[in-house]
Amino acid sequence: VRAARAQRNHIGLALRAFLRLERHCHHVGISWFEAKTTIIRSAVQAYLINLLYILPATA
Repeated sequence: VRAARAQRNHIGLALRAFLRLERHCHHVGISWFEAKTTIIRSAVQAYLINLLYILPATA
């Protein structure tokens, strides 16, 4: 019962996030690929400014 509810919540929230992204793209006039790329690029830039994990060199 708990797993089924969690799955329904996950699907509902994923659908909500997708529809909000579509609405944003429609209002701004960009493709959702461009919007997604912009979101990822800004997240990576923010992470690089404030690193939490430093990976050891492999070579």
